[in-house]
Amino acid sequence: MKTLTRRTALVAAFSLCAIASTGPLAAGENHEHMHVDAGNFLIHAPYARVMGKMAKSGAIFMGLQNVGGTDDRLIGASTPVARMTSLHTNVEDPNGVMKMVPIKGGVSIPADKTHWFKRGGDHIMLMGLKKPLAEGDTIPLTLVFEKAGKVRLDVKVDNHHKGDEGMGRMNMKMDD
Repeated sequence: MKTLTRRTALVAAFSLCAIASTGPLAAGENHEHMHVDAGNFLIHAPYARVMGKMAKSGAIFMGLQNVGGTDDRLIGASTPVARMTSLHTNVEDPNGVMKMVPIKGGVSIPADKTHWFKRGGDHIMLMGLKKPLAEGDTIPLTLVFEKAGKVRLDVKVDNHHKGDEGMGRMNMKMDD
């Protein structure tokens, strides 16, 4: 009998969760622990929301868990709902003022670690929204990894979410 590696067992378990979660949400289902197997990555709790009063920009938050066994880097993202999509973070300037700035060179995600894109920290910025991010809508997103390639997913809009980790819902597809 063949013994499963830790990674194989994790991927198998999360794949079953992904298959089970592709249908409509049931009333009372706990969204905060949703995750989907994306090959070398598990994507945890993705959600999108508008930013600011004018609603011309938005952001996407999620956890990216690297289960691939080698370090990788998220180098980009894109969505047809925004004119520009980029990786951003918040930094404090010398005067103590917090500012959002683009992340140059991507976000390193070491093997067996999870990187959280969360409010007040790293996030995927959506600029020049082509239409408002309406509560409950689903938007397509493509993540681009240096080694793992492209991962396509659908992210639920949750403009009322208050926490650091999302309550999103998605379906995803890997590109070769």
